[in-house]
Amino acid sequence: MSEASPPPDVTRLLQAVQHGEEGALDQLLPLVYHDLRQVAGKHLRGERMDHTLQATALVHEAFLRLVDQRHVNWQNRAHFFAVAAQLMRRILVDYARRVATAKRGSGRLVSLDEGMDVPTDEPEALLGIDEALTALGEMDPRAARVVELRFYAGLTVEEVAEVMQLSTATIKREWASARAWLEAELQRDVA
Repeated sequence: MSEASPPPDVTRLLQAVQHGEEGALDQLLPLVYHDLRQVAGKHLRGERMDHTLQATALVHEAFLRLVDQRHVNWQNRAHFFAVAAQLMRRILVDYARRVATAKRGSGRLVSLDEGMDVPTDEPEALLGIDEALTALGEMDPRAARVVELRFYAGLTVEEVAEVMQLSTATIKREWASARAWLEAELQRDVA
């Protein structure tokens, strides 16, 4: 009777892809695709039906950029998704900038509540979040990083704590204060 081999380690495969090992990319994609697709779907859930940027396209673009990262020393799976969050943010913001109208602000409120649902059917809302997050990053880079990991990567508080090597209590405090600041900033922009 043969023992089943353990599932491939995402971190090891990321490093193998980075070093150009043959077949590593083919093994990696099935391990991370579903999670990347869920994150992308969450960001695009509020989109109109005829929106040209679909979750699959967002995942593929992010994945291609991720595996092209030559100067990243992949620490673990959570680190991979943290970098994926940054890339998805850049892709979505770049897309929104390309299709945004000249007038910013649609009067719609963007919510960063527990579900972190953001109506992204109007590029201005996404640009508003990006501008507010950039401003937060100038004042408090750690809080901005927590928001990026929670909002864009969809990581749990525990996963963010692991990536940032901080306690879950610290992450909860940072998340609560950053979310409150961002919501106030976004409401101020709408008013």
